[in-house]
Amino acid sequence: MVKNLFKKLKQSKSFNNYYLLVFTVIVLTIAIQSIIQFSLAQQRRDALRINIAGRQRMLSQMLVKNVYQCKYATCDYGKMRLAINKLSSVNDALQKGSDAMGLEPLDNVEIQNNFDKLQPHLYYILDTLENFNQLEEVSIEDLSAEVDQFLFIMDTIVTQFQKASEKDIKALMIIELELAVFSLVILIVEIFFFINPSIKKITVQNKKLKEISWHQTHAFKSHMTNIKNFNHVLGIEKNMEHKKEIISFLMKELKDLEDVSNNMVKSLEKEQ
Repeated sequence: MVKNLFKKLKQSKSFNNYYLLVFTVIVLTIAIQSIIQFSLAQQRRDALRINIAGRQRMLSQMLVKNVYQCKYATCDYGKMRLAINKLSSVNDALQKGSDAMGLEPLDNVEIQNNFDKLQPHLYYILDTLENFNQLEEVSIEDLSAEVDQFLFIMDTIVTQFQKASEKDIKALMIIELELAVFSLVILIVEIFFFINPSIKKITVQNKKLKEISWHQTHAFKSHMTNIKNFNHVLGIEKNMEHKKEIISFLMKELKDLEDVSNNMVKSLEKEQ
């Protein structure tokens, strides 16, 4: 019973090594794929934020154009109101986040500081254009100056968003590289410490089994030949004393043959 228990433990150890290899490969594959998917999602979010921030510059410039048209040409008040509302709402969304726009709250202190610097210029633009009845009194020069300051700071913010995105991508690339190297190390360790020993063990076992099979087969064949010869002699022998002697030889050969068979079974069980 104890012997069988040790056999089961050895077999379970081999299976555990195999399962460990498979489990490690699966875990590493899932980890690498998870990081890749996270990286792609992060890049999409960063690209969206950069794109939306870039549109703020276009909106501010468009407002100056609309004011100029209202003063000296045809005015589209609805279009201007939409641009003003969008300029304000997007500015808040870039800082506080927005589920509708797919933006997360801003967590970069340096970029937030620039948004704080941007606020006075944005407030001036919004306050100046709040009452459309007073557009004739709006100074194009002053408005353009504030928009230029808004554009300058907004350009800085967009650049910061781009650099932050590139930094995140580099960090993820480093993690992916480290994980790939770690995966390679794990596989090499498992090959040298688990797979190769198992292969060597199987090779040695096969060699021993072949040797056992060769010796046992020849011994078995030798005893069978002797039994056939004694059986032939027994058939033609007339002397009873000689027959008894031949029968004793036959019994001895049968006993030896039984021992050979038992030894073969024991050897096979031992190798297993």
